[in-house]
Amino acid sequence: MTSKPKTNLPARLLKAYAHDDFFDEMLDANGKVRPHYSRFRALFQELTAHEFELKRQSVDLAFFRQGITFNVYGDSAGLEKIFPFDLLPRIIPAKEWDFLERGLTQRITALNLFLHDIYHEQKILKDGVIPPFYVLSGKHFRREFVNFNVPKDIYIHVCGTDLIRDDTGQYMVLEDNSRCPSGVSYVLKNRRAMKRSFPGMFEGVGVRPVEDYPRELLRMLQHIAPAGVSEPTVVLLTPGAANSAYFEHTYLARQMGIEIVEGRDLVVRDGRVFMRTTKGLQPVHVIYRRVDDDFLDPTVFRRDSMLGVPGLVNAYRAGNVSLANSIGTGIADDKVMYYFVPRMIKYYLDQEPLIPNVPTYLASEEADKKYILENLEKLVVKAANESGGYGMLMGPKASREEIAEFRAKVEAEPRNYIAQPMISLSRHPTHVENGQFEGRHIDLRPYIISGEKTVIVPGGLTRVALRKGSLVVNSSQGGGSKDTWVLYGDE
Repeated sequence: MTSKPKTNLPARLLKAYAHDDFFDEMLDANGKVRPHYSRFRALFQELTAHEFELKRQSVDLAFFRQGITFNVYGDSAGLEKIFPFDLLPRIIPAKEWDFLERGLTQRITALNLFLHDIYHEQKILKDGVIPPFYVLSGKHFRREFVNFNVPKDIYIHVCGTDLIRDDTGQYMVLEDNSRCPSGVSYVLKNRRAMKRSFPGMFEGVGVRPVEDYPRELLRMLQHIAPAGVSEPTVVLLTPGAANSAYFEHTYLARQMGIEIVEGRDLVVRDGRVFMRTTKGLQPVHVIYRRVDDDFLDPTVFRRDSMLGVPGLVNAYRAGNVSLANSIGTGIADDKVMYYFVPRMIKYYLDQEPLIPNVPTYLASEEADKKYILENLEKLVVKAANESGGYGMLMGPKASREEIAEFRAKVEAEPRNYIAQPMISLSRHPTHVENGQFEGRHIDLRPYIISGEKTVIVPGGLTRVALRKGSLVVNSSQGGGSKDTWVLYGDE
């Protein structure tokens, strides 16, 4: 009696896989595997569908047991959800990653120079490169920190810059996350899960490690310690267990070997910050804060905040404690400021941007507003200070009522809106519920650490829109993630 032949995954992966005029990361226009995926496919090809399913279930169970979750605000079915993970990795060849590293380093350098400038001489405004109105009217521009010198002149210490690829495969920057970017814990956990599921494959394919991120993060935090402090005490300030990224906060603190604290655990005495411990008050020198500006100090910002530390801003101003990221970086997160980043790069570095922006229209410019209002059904409209896929109109997929609602919003508050064409995000084969592999849209969030030097973890978080046809990759909007493999070579 002959045994039934095994169905291997590559055959199923390539069978009837339609490109639909999107750029596919794994397969070229003729359906052939791209060269930098070839070694992965060679090692992957003996895996049967049953073996793949067992590995997938094992990873889901491990994520559940380890509490790898995110919280969804307002979800009546329950707050915590397991972060969906797809076992097919996104692979980036060495030459491509080298280009991205250079482009991201260029961008973070310009953004830090911009923040230092607008909080000091404001040359870029005086020279007319950026109209002052856009900066001075920004929701997150902190006038009270003009002429304040931040430690080591670094404003953005940790940045998550979202990258996409269009239908030609060109990389573009979608947005910069410079306040409290989240998601790096999933990068580390995804990698650990893949190493357990596919032992030996990383060496065979030649994948660069990501495990150094916590060490590099801690090194940066120690670098920005107040002058004269040789062995700084570093803590991570979290809003608490109800926060959507609380798993990440606890994970990173544990990996760095530092304390995780809430506002109530800290107290300010004589302009210095202390942590309450069982042995009394212990000085704190550096705070990696995962709390937004508005909630940091109720004596300066929102008086109703229960998350912050009264007196923290005074200690910061006195130079007795350092914060990462610095107060006031939110203006660089403003989606209207995004429009001007190419100008910042040219102004401060005298260079052309290596990674371009998505073409963008400003609703506060009359000609742009006219174009936006006449083409709402074709455009993606975004609120300047929203995130997570909220406050956004996807024109081609929107109802008449939604378009009418956004028309009124843009007309009422033009400074608060930008618009962009709908970009055909690149796709990647992804395991779907029926056991098949279908193309799903993806983006990439690399994590940039800016300290004594700029360090970028090789890879970052590849987010995937699991809903068919969806372009929204955020976890709060039904997205998941993939492990991102950066190769030592190009094949």
